[in-house]
This record gives sequence, structure tokens and C-alpha cells, in this order.
Amino acid sequence: MSTVTTHILDTSIGRPASGVTLILAKAGGGGWRTVGRGTTDIDGRCKALVKGNAKLRKGVYRLTFGVAAYFKRTRQPAFYPSISVVFQIRDSRHHHVPLLLAPYGYSTYRGS
Repeated sequence: MSTVTTHILDTSIGRPASGVTLILAKAGGGGWRTVGRGTTDIDGRCKALVKGNAKLRKGVYRLTFGVAAYFKRTRQPAFYPSISVVFQIRDSRHHHVPLLLAPYGYSTYRGS
């Protein structure tokens, strides 16, 4: 079983993106089931994405970043109202899924 964390850096202003809503869902049964929710803090991190930091089983997960409200709040144009990153947990290691964000682009990678 594994844990998942994330953080968001707004590369257009060189600062963390705070107040972004997050939804973590697991694939199964022909659809997605929400397993966690959170909001990024002032450092752009979410320390409690899954209630009680529960461990996650192997499988395919989707982390959705609700960035539209963040861009509106920071008065930046937004091409992407939300960003979904689908990834696979295959082992018990910690999984960190960072997001580098800008109004017209984004990038993600497997962090540590």
C-alpha cells in the first residue's frame, strides 16, 4: 500500500498555488470512485489528501486539480479550468505527483 501527495508551483509568478481544490479518484468497475479530497495550503501543498493519510492499494488513480478558481482569484487568464493526471500505483512506495502550472500550460512528473 502507498501514500500520495502533491504540490503546485505557479511557474508564471514563481510562487506556490494556494487554495486549489484536489480530488483523488480510483478506477474500478467501469468508472471512478473518489478516495480523497483536499485543498492546497499557502505552500501549494496538500498534507491530508486521503483521510487519516490512509494507504492506497495498487491500481490506477486520477488526481484532478481544480485550477479555474485559482486563476480567477489571481486574475490570470485560464486555458485549463481543471487538470487531471492519471497514474498507476504498483508498489508500496510513496507517490508524489507535483504540478508545475501556468495559464497556458502545465507539466507534471513523478516526484519523491
